[in-house]
Amino acid sequence: MTLGGGVLVAGVDSSTQSTKVVVRDADTGAERRSGSAPHPVGTEVDPAAWWAALEQAVAAAGGLDDVSAIAVSGQQHGMVCLDESGDVVRPALLWNDTRSAAAAAELVAELGSQGWAEGVGTVPVASITVSKLRWLAEHEPENARRTVAVCLPHDWLTWRLLGTGDLADLVTDRSDASGTGYWSPVTGEYRLDLLRLALGRDDVLLPRVLGPHEAAGRTPGGVLVGPGTGDNAGAALGLGATRGDVVISIGTSGVVCAVSATSTADPTGTVAGFASATGEHLPLVCTLNAARVLDATATLLGVDHAELSRLALSAPSGADGLVVVPYLEGERTPNEPDATGAVHGWTLASSTPAHLARAAVEGLLCGLADGVDALVDLDVPVERVVLVGGGARSAAVAEIAPAVLGRTVLVPPEGEHVAAGAARQAAWVLAGTDAPPSWDASATVVHDARADPAVRTRYAEVRGLTAHRRPATG
Repeated sequence: MTLGGGVLVAGVDSSTQSTKVVVRDADTGAERRSGSAPHPVGTEVDPAAWWAALEQAVAAAGGLDDVSAIAVSGQQHGMVCLDESGDVVRPALLWNDTRSAAAAAELVAELGSQGWAEGVGTVPVASITVSKLRWLAEHEPENARRTVAVCLPHDWLTWRLLGTGDLADLVTDRSDASGTGYWSPVTGEYRLDLLRLALGRDDVLLPRVLGPHEAAGRTPGGVLVGPGTGDNAGAALGLGATRGDVVISIGTSGVVCAVSATSTADPTGTVAGFASATGEHLPLVCTLNAARVLDATATLLGVDHAELSRLALSAPSGADGLVVVPYLEGERTPNEPDATGAVHGWTLASSTPAHLARAAVEGLLCGLADGVDALVDLDVPVERVVLVGGGARSAAVAEIAPAVLGRTVLVPPEGEHVAAGAARQAAWVLAGTDAPPSWDASATVVHDARADPAVRTRYAEVRGLTAHRRPATG
């Protein structure tokens, strides 16, 4: 089914750092216009800042007067607590806020990693919403008592778009619900016992989980609103990823995810068994340290990103034994929230800016390669690797990736893939078809190189050394 007549849809990417809005042709996916606005820096944010950014980005994108449908894709796991009036109880804790690390460990000890993996597909770490709710109950009991509804960032923005103010209109989708730690992508049901285990009660209102192309309602202006997605599922939808495709996103976080027909249950916690935006599954590995490793290294060397790439590509593969373990903000995979970065194998021969640049890029990619291996170990099919995100714009990352991953790497043209996925979902809801619209795929650049397994072998030898533990402060 085609909608015809130049029907327009809008997609929103409300990420950690900013809001992006794209307006696209519903039939072809051709971008018509776009806008963006920044978010405040920090790991806890008043959701009002997201709404203000959305309004600014929509205005920058020319408004919604000629738009027929909209959907929001947002950063996963963030804890948004609402009181009986629908007001925000406290600033939202974002996925990268690690204060709930101890709470996550408590939850795993109480139920066991196997119980969590089999129950909801995910073993709690600091980023997962259920861990943040346990932290809230333990450290802010009054705020926990005031909370009558819990939702996620994209849920809250979708609810604000509907404009009813009625908590009963809170909705989410399978992809984002699967990242809470209290919804099962296998059964399609909330696990209220796990909610109670974390928060101490299970009488809070949770968003209704919509199907992949089920409408949430309409804005006061009459624009149809889709269910929305989590950001990783949105990117996969925007890229047109299908079974066998592995998407590696190098943004604020590093993400390795694959579209799969079957669910996963990994008791090690390395692979999170999330759901996709299309009714399938999206097993996912996430690292905290990704594109900002490149930023930090460029700052340390006093160069821009172009020069960082030139330096890295001028050094030999393996950087003559120099290894960077880039746990600059702790780490999620492996679960090392108190870790710091470390440099190993420093010799006179490797004491050059080029060696450090190469080692930083290789360290970043080794963590992502470990994620691909984790998917393979769970029998997730890996046929193509697609590299996206801000880090994929680095010439060094794109050219070194095949040697580290041992696979051909496809890099699509630069674009807002998460927002594009939300727009594609909006077009799907508008069309009312069984499958999302087939938008023209952009040409990609293919990168290939001879695999160098020695890089990963050396990285594996040093990544677990305790020398990179964060020192205590007093």
